[in-house]
Amino acid sequence: MTDDDLKLALREHAYLEGDFLLRSGKRSRYYLDKYRFETRPDILAQLGERIARAVHDFEPEATRLAGPELGAVALAAAGSLSSGLPFLIVRKAAKSYGTSNRLEGVFVQGETVCLVEDVVTSGGALLEAVEALRDAGLTVRTAVCVVDREEGGADALARQAVRLRPIFRASEIVEAV
Repeated sequence: MTDDDLKLALREHAYLEGDFLLRSGKRSRYYLDKYRFETRPDILAQLGERIARAVHDFEPEATRLAGPELGAVALAAAGSLSSGLPFLIVRKAAKSYGTSNRLEGVFVQGETVCLVEDVVTSGGALLEAVEALRDAGLTVRTAVCVVDREEGGADALARQAVRLRPIFRASEIVEAV
């Protein structure tokens, strides 16, 4: 599948118009429903390949991937399968039972992790994940997302020394025909 084909598939399966409240608190006339593309094996496999390629190109020192729950877990798994890199799941909060982990998966302090995300608006979920990973002694410099809505997330991440590497920008999906 070419990048143009993938853009069209994302638009066809995940682009919704209406009045939507985003996680950032902003309102939008359109919504990219990540679950509509992450639950399709044909699209997820293509995204996994592109995530693996982006990690190779932009964070070659990464020894593992990490995805914030819940939305990015399928993408991190797809990227892991394509790249051969293991991945971590970053919980929103440490669970109150069992191991009480905030990070799920095995890692060694000092490793470099590349974050994986679905759709980035303000970058809030990624910033929380960066903090959790760094608190655990991991290095985070790069985040790969499927779609950057181009609404400040890249700048917010840059202020924390994390570079956002989108596979697509929202304008490309909105304009895909």
